[in-house]
Amino acid sequence: MIKQIWGKLPRKPSKPSINDSNNDGGLHAHSSLNSSNGPNSINNSKLSSNSSKSSNPSSGASRLNNGSLVPNSKVNQGKNDPAKNLKEKDIKRQTLHELVDYISTVTSKFNEIAMQEITRMVAANLFRTLPSMNHDNKILEMFDPEDEEPAMEPAWSHLQIVYDFLLRFVASSETDAKLAKRYIDHSFVLRLLDLFDSEDQREREYLKTILHRIYGKFMVHRPFIRKEINNIFYIFIFETQRHNGVAEMLEILGSVINGFALPLKEEHKLFLLRALIPLHKAKFVSMYHQQLSYCITQFVEKDFKLADTVVRGLLKVLAHD
Repeated sequence: MIKQIWGKLPRKPSKPSINDSNNDGGLHAHSSLNSSNGPNSINNSKLSSNSSKSSNPSSGASRLNNGSLVPNSKVNQGKNDPAKNLKEKDIKRQTLHELVDYISTVTSKFNEIAMQEITRMVAANLFRTLPSMNHDNKILEMFDPEDEEPAMEPAWSHLQIVYDFLLRFVASSETDAKLAKRYIDHSFVLRLLDLFDSEDQREREYLKTILHRIYGKFMVHRPFIRKEINNIFYIFIFETQRHNGVAEMLEILGSVINGFALPLKEEHKLFLLRALIPLHKAKFVSMYHQQLSYCITQFVEKDFKLADTVVRGLLKVLAHD
């Protein structure tokens, strides 16, 4: 990483991004999360229309308008057991596919009732308590994520459709951010961030893409998202030393840092010093080192004077390793 930092020193500080008139970390056009070339991002083709799945996408509109999006609790309770409620699950799956098709082809703005029902349905289907991890020190010493078999979410076939629906809703040009922010609020965003600790990488990839879209569309939420990711990093560094979604959150931040305008705000420099550099302390830094290096070199590229801060910080971390 230090070689990368030195390589940035001769460059002049980049000009402020046109995507971030508020110096608030707009999404950079050349980010690794760009849907056209991001290696880990969800392919942009998922946002295209695919109405062949449903013979009657207009039924999705009626479900949005009559307040019937929240699923039957009986089906929800058995979603982790493939053998339970098969008929009900099939009906629900078909309904979700109809809604995905509808939301991909809608040509009018979503009204407040529709937005309320959409967020209620998403919350009922996605937000849940993840299996708790034992953070005992002895267990941590034996745990090695590189040797662990990736865990698969039993209900992924169901969750994937809901994630696809949410992604299309957030990305839709018919979703008015000024109105939608009442429902995709801080509580909603916080619960999305909680899901980044999912052991299923497929789920984390969807979350990464969706949160990236939310950050770009809802400017009012940008400081909150950065603050909460900062808090997650603090807990990870100084308390648990375990979190499944650090790499994905760093990928989002790589795009955010790219969009920071100059001069850099003091809060952004403090984030580099207090959160990003200390991430090198973690035992399993190799799991997210590539994304972390990218974030730090972006800071140095923005302001070459930060190279001294980075090198001193890394030496301090290594001295206590």
